[in-house]
Amino acid sequence: MNDKLFDTAPGFDQPIAVLKHCHDRIRKQLKTLDNLLAHLPSHGADAAAQQAAQSVLNYFNKAAHLHHQDEEQDLLPMLDANAQGEDAALLLSVKPHILAQHQQMETDWHIIKTQLDRIANGSSAELSRADVERFSGIYAGHMAIEEEQLAPMAKRLFSAAQMQILGEAMQRRRGIGQQAPAAGGIALAALRLDYGRASLSEDDTLADPIAQFAKWFDEAMKAQVSEPNAMSVATASKDGRPSSRIVLIKQYDERGFTWYTNYESQKGHELADNPQAALLFFWRELERQVRIEGRVEKTSAEDSDTYFYSRPLKSRLAAIASAQSMPVGSREEMEARYAAVEAASGEQPQRPAHWGGYRLVPERVEFWQGRQSRFHDRIVYTLQADGSWGKERIQP
Repeated sequence: MNDKLFDTAPGFDQPIAVLKHCHDRIRKQLKTLDNLLAHLPSHGADAAAQQAAQSVLNYFNKAAHLHHQDEEQDLLPMLDANAQGEDAALLLSVKPHILAQHQQMETDWHIIKTQLDRIANGSSAELSRADVERFSGIYAGHMAIEEEQLAPMAKRLFSAAQMQILGEAMQRRRGIGQQAPAAGGIALAALRLDYGRASLSEDDTLADPIAQFAKWFDEAMKAQVSEPNAMSVATASKDGRPSSRIVLIKQYDERGFTWYTNYESQKGHELADNPQAALLFFWRELERQVRIEGRVEKTSAEDSDTYFYSRPLKSRLAAIASAQSMPVGSREEMEARYAAVEAASGEQPQRPAHWGGYRLVPERVEFWQGRQSRFHDRIVYTLQADGSWGKERIQP
């Protein structure tokens, strides 16, 4: 007798094992399809056939697409961010096939689903052997690539922290594993992630911080980091009271880092009084931060015009209609203001004088790479009096 009283599934602390478990469940459903092909000619859409068809429908309608999303949205981007050399070449070769197979399996499933729906309700006993064999064949090849090539690569390349990130993403996708806070609230001190994705040395970084930022920003884009262009902008009033908010960077170059906003907003008033600010980019998936500090200047009217007129019409109207950071009586009052601006402006609203760009001219740039045991890597660039950049390591 088997010592196991039931078939246990791996936990999400073992995400690669969970992916393999998903494959095993898919294989069981494909076997059910094969058995159904043999059953139907002799027994028709009897109760057993209807139950088998419903079992396959339940799995592929509710679960299979989650497995595909695990791969497309998490596993493949994480492998892209880590693979080098032969691993990168292999990934470049197989990734297009994986994505194409997902599309083909989705198309084939809809064909089979129509047949299974009729079997499940007893109205038909027709199931195309050719359709089933094509569907099963592409799934078998797909799972073989993942188990023989992608899974071993992930096990070699991913740190424990990365495996945790992958497992958490899979849990969120399925709406499971979300524990309620204990009585009295969450023990915040226990919410800890031990970083371990990569390292950063002085030799890893380029001589110029803007070039180094461009390198990291490109890697964040390739890794499909969530909103890699989102940054915190921290300002302070003339009496030193700080405030911060998230905005989207719109340009960076040797002149600095540019975003656009309402000059009469809170940050606008604070920058008028104290034209110093700090930016922060946090790319959790890569366990990286970039901190940028310096003075802030307005962009030229020409630059502000260029960006304003590139925005969607409704965004331009919203910029005109909103007196950013000022109190308002209700949402309805805001909507009425927007409607009035829309009626008056037509299809070509003009950029208002109070709306435009800010550019932070960097004086200090820090690149932070998470490491295990909170012993992080921090490389800092500091602008020198002669316009050159000094670079040094600082302690975590």
